[in-house]
Amino acid sequence: HVTFAEPFCSTLSNLLLASASELGDVNVHEGGTYVCMEGPLFSTKAESIVYRSWGMDIIGMTALPEAKLAREAELCYAMVACATDYDCWHESEESVTVEMVIGNLSANVANAHRILRSIAHKVPADRSANTCGCSSALASAIMTDHSKIPAAAKEKYSLLIGKYLS
Repeated sequence: HVTFAEPFCSTLSNLLLASASELGDVNVHEGGTYVCMEGPLFSTKAESIVYRSWGMDIIGMTALPEAKLAREAELCYAMVACATDYDCWHESEESVTVEMVIGNLSANVANAHRILRSIAHKVPADRSANTCGCSSALASAIMTDHSKIPAAAKEKYSLLIGKYLS
């Protein structure tokens, strides 16, 4: 088990936020609460209203599985959530359509590329200095007595847990 109270790397998130803000022409919001729904599909109006009543800021179909896998692999991971629509709760906006999503997605992809290009040289090569804890997320996650782990399993997972088994 790894800690997952904060699903995104604070170091990488701060870099992304600063870089997006420096671009000047990208509308950026820090933080928020993300709900990951089953996809690919659009929410029903009832689902959309429930998510809003829960205080969700972003509804998406990815991020959660990726964030959990990244943490378990001790990778720094953060998300740039690019909104494509209001979902179907917004009475004065038209309901979401594939065409609307694709149009907004195209603009978002261009901005995401700009953000990623601007941080590529800023990501620390040596993660040991990071205070995010991503590079040691598995340090106390292996609950099995190390002497009871079969050699074949140790070999198979050595890339991920080898440093904790020696």
